[in-house]
Amino acid sequence: MDGLNSSSGHPPLPPTSEDDLVSRLRLLRSRRVGPATYHRLIREHATAQGALAALPDIAADRGVKGYRTCTFQTAKGELDAGRKLGAQLVAQGSADYPSSLAQVTDAPPLVWVMGNLSVLHRPMVALVGARNASSNGTRMAKKLAHELAEAGIAVVSGLARGVDTAAHLGSLDHGTVAVLAGGVDQVYPEENCHLGKNILAQGARISEQPIGLVAQARHFPRRNRIISGLSQAVIVVEAAAKSGTLITARQALDQGREVLAVPGHPMDPRASGCNMLIRDGATLVRGTDDILALLERPTLTNTTLTQPPPKPKIAAESAQAFLHKPLSQIANLHKRILDRLGPAPTAEDQLVRDLKIPASQVSGALVELEMDGTIERQSGGMVSKIPPN
Repeated sequence: MDGLNSSSGHPPLPPTSEDDLVSRLRLLRSRRVGPATYHRLIREHATAQGALAALPDIAADRGVKGYRTCTFQTAKGELDAGRKLGAQLVAQGSADYPSSLAQVTDAPPLVWVMGNLSVLHRPMVALVGARNASSNGTRMAKKLAHELAEAGIAVVSGLARGVDTAAHLGSLDHGTVAVLAGGVDQVYPEENCHLGKNILAQGARISEQPIGLVAQARHFPRRNRIISGLSQAVIVVEAAAKSGTLITARQALDQGREVLAVPGHPMDPRASGCNMLIRDGATLVRGTDDILALLERPTLTNTTLTQPPPKPKIAAESAQAFLHKPLSQIANLHKRILDRLGPAPTAEDQLVRDLKIPASQVSGALVELEMDGTIERQSGGMVSKIPPN
């Protein structure tokens, strides 16, 4: 899931020509190719053109008949459509690609960006939280975002209702970064279209998804790992005990980012997730000074926080080691896992016993399948297969 630098010791090379960029976009948009598979294919076949030529045979080895790669016309059409909108396709390894995002193991190889590219090279922190936030929660989020922006820090969020909206509004005049789950041109919810347009004046919108794609539920966990990946730290303002916001906090931990949380009243369910994070070692936030003090530390390491549950962190570590296995071995394990799973949740421990292979290998493969949108992790260590569209 990481870029070419993890396998070769050198940063991934940017496209060398327009045709190379289109070929990379074709490879990434081909069926069953996510970030991890993309980087393996580039590593094994040297170029996107070589990987595209090998893909049908690789798919046939997995039992997929009649596999076709994304066509030149489709990729070129997306490239032209994005540019017509004023968006820029930024490749990992290029000077415009955010350096903080390039460091994470499942960084997107290509991202679409609209707005001010320079904001992606400022220090960034994420500010996330509940969609149904309280008045106190939105006021706190807006205040923190405004003061962080005045201190020269770009605030990153997901342009959702509630805390996300407040975070963008608070930092709008200084430049804020909105990470979209759908295409960079598809602002959701609709009520935030005006805000999404205003963000472009000083800040930026960013997405790894194709131009024009309308977000579905499975796209939001992928979006969340970009929010945390861009940021030095993730600040949580109001989150229920079981919420998508805690997925972002979990992914931040996996990426080695700091997690901070604003405490709330014990009787308010919207504060239960934040209070849990603080209980388990997240930095308590009383105001902007607490955030700035943490960011000024020589190194940012969250050594005490172990919740959300440590299993995802273990999975991320094993996935990184798992990256260097041959693609054919990975494909075979993915198939075996998917053959075992259905829409009804199965315990991950049971899956390990059924497959009779090391838990670390299963965990690494599950991370990749989750990022590819083919499985879904649930509470209590359960996992299920997402039915095809």
